[in-house]
Amino acid sequence: MKKQFPTFKTDDEAEHFVETVDLSQYDFSGFRRTTFEFEPKTKSVTMRLPESLLNAVRARAEKQGMPYQKLIRIAIERLVAQQTSSDRSSRPLNTPKGKD
Repeated sequence: MKKQFPTFKTDDEAEHFVETVDLSQYDFSGFRRTTFEFEPKTKSVTMRLPESLLNAVRARAEKQGMPYQKLIRIAIERLVAQQTSSDRSSRPLNTPKGKD
């Protein structure tokens, strides 16, 4: 049976732990992926959504343990990154030109 991770009070404690123990002895199953946001959010957006879509987004966000606005922002970021990488192949969005 693998060991549970201890709780750390400081970054220094965590860094020391990682540098000095064999991490293969520890259970990572309780870990969740996280992202860090470094760019400040300086603009707001207002949009209308069908209530059913908003409810689905809120449910998905709750399941993932994050605010629904953050989930929407992550989805937009992924779409933009995907479109940026596919721009080389000239694959357009399924949105009519000039319709946002």
